[in-house]
Amino acid sequence: MLGYAVHADAGSLAAFPVLAGVHAVASGGRRTVAVAAGVTFMAGFTATGPGTETVVLLMGWFFCAALTGVAGKNWQAYLKQTEERAAEAERTREETALRRAGEERLRIARELHDSLTHSISIVKLQAGVAVHLARKRGEEVPPALLAIQEASGEAMRELRSTLEVLRTDVVPDDAGLARLEDLLDRARTAGLAARLTVTGGTGRTLPAEVDRAAYRIIQEALTNVARHADRAETGVQLTYGERMLTVSVEDEGPPSGEPDPGTGLTGMRERVTALGGTLHAGPRSGGGFTVRAELPLGAA
Repeated sequence: MLGYAVHADAGSLAAFPVLAGVHAVASGGRRTVAVAAGVTFMAGFTATGPGTETVVLLMGWFFCAALTGVAGKNWQAYLKQTEERAAEAERTREETALRRAGEERLRIARELHDSLTHSISIVKLQAGVAVHLARKRGEEVPPALLAIQEASGEAMRELRSTLEVLRTDVVPDDAGLARLEDLLDRARTAGLAARLTVTGGTGRTLPAEVDRAAYRIIQEALTNVARHADRAETGVQLTYGERMLTVSVEDEGPPSGEPDPGTGLTGMRERVTALGGTLHAGPRSGGGFTVRAELPLGAA
């Protein structure tokens, strides 16, 4: 553009592309190059003999072009630094929250271990001693005592699994429908008449979350039957659909009103909701209680 201005007498119009170049180079952080280009052009352009007013005006424009380029560069650097600080602050908050959650899990694990483990161990030990003494004397062991012994052992296994989750944040795979028959056998030993019906896909592989949730829902429902329905006859039904697993537990207990939203039902609803399913839990019209959960087999 300097050559064009000198040989073609283009006047001040030849300076505008150079102004744009100076601004772009200054925005890229190469200030020395921008200043050198501006000074070189102005020196050559002044030698062509323009008026003083034109030279001063162009010098002002070149100064503004370089200044706005540097300001733009600094502004971009400031924005980038601000974003990095915000990201670092968010990362720090997340790390702090995770650390506090980990510390709280460890505290809960210690409390459970120190309180429940001792009590359950005593129950299991006393039940085992009672069974041993009854067999030693040649007496028939009461079914209720065997149920206590089995239930205390299962409680210890469940507690160990829970403590493992709290300490490692890894959910074990030992709670699933593969153990459903064992669960029903323990319920029958405790005096609960439970029958199982499976339709649509026996032995079908389920997502781990769905498998575990179905087992826990049945486990909690049977526990509620034993506690609130006087061990009434209970039917457990699993229906495997193409995209849905339906879990139904119905007992034939006495008529009852709407249930209180206790911890058990709340936990069921949370499990089902987390998987994107639906849960119905309420009294039956002819007496008894029903729990029906529909669990999607797709992504949760």
